[in-house]
Amino acid sequence: METGTFRGFEVALHDPGIGLITFNQPDRLNGMTQGMKRDLVEVLTEAQMDDAVRVLVLTGSGKAFSAGDDISGRPLDGSTGKQLVPDIGRGHADPIGTYSALRAISQRLNTTVRDLDKLTIAAINGFAIQTGMSLALSCDFRIASEDARIGSGTLRFGLMPDEGGQYLLVQLLGVAKAMDFLMRNRIVTGREALELGLVHEAVPSGRLLDRALELARELAEGPQVAMRMLKRSIYNAAETSFAGALDDIAAKTAVTDHHPDAREGIAAFREKRKARFNGG
Repeated sequence: METGTFRGFEVALHDPGIGLITFNQPDRLNGMTQGMKRDLVEVLTEAQMDDAVRVLVLTGSGKAFSAGDDISGRPLDGSTGKQLVPDIGRGHADPIGTYSALRAISQRLNTTVRDLDKLTIAAINGFAIQTGMSLALSCDFRIASEDARIGSGTLRFGLMPDEGGQYLLVQLLGVAKAMDFLMRNRIVTGREALELGLVHEAVPSGRLLDRALELARELAEGPQVAMRMLKRSIYNAAETSFAGALDDIAAKTAVTDHHPDAREGIAAFREKRKARFNGG
């Protein structure tokens, strides 16, 4: 995975195989442009294909994770950031253009995150609104600062949670609570998000990144092949029958049972030591 400064974000790689993506436009609350989203998709695709990357952490700088789409029209600060993909038409000039732009650009960022085999952690440092909320909810783990602010807020403008937020909220909260959350334009703190079940942990803001990286190290040291297959089976189980889930996990177990990580795990248990999984 390429590291450095890109349009609207920075990428760093930490041992043992932790990719850290930091949105770096705090003056605009890390609002996202279409170009930034397409570059993020490219980086995420690189991470998927890079054996050196085991876990991804996404976070923001300043007061926001991401407060939504950047509609200011101003060019991104730090124009020296590398552009990974060429600019294309932004769409939205007419109904079919809006449909196309949502499906091909905005929604694709969230589907790319969800489709990664590698585990993802959203470290929600501040405002996570609309685009920011749906991106955070697309991640496998979410840790929020206690004073973060998380919500959709689109109805305030007569708009829709058009990047998949309604689906992700129904998955996490159920229909009744998702209805309340969206229809009443609720924006909750990190502590409230923990009570609702939107995030896994809420920590003091000064501890957020350290805690996210601590979790990332724990996950990165696990049996990567089994964990990636289990991740996919968990998401599949949410959308299939019991019989389908059983067949899915059996097919994946036929791979993982014969992987070197399984032999190492059994040997470590017998020898009463910590397993050293190779992640290959």
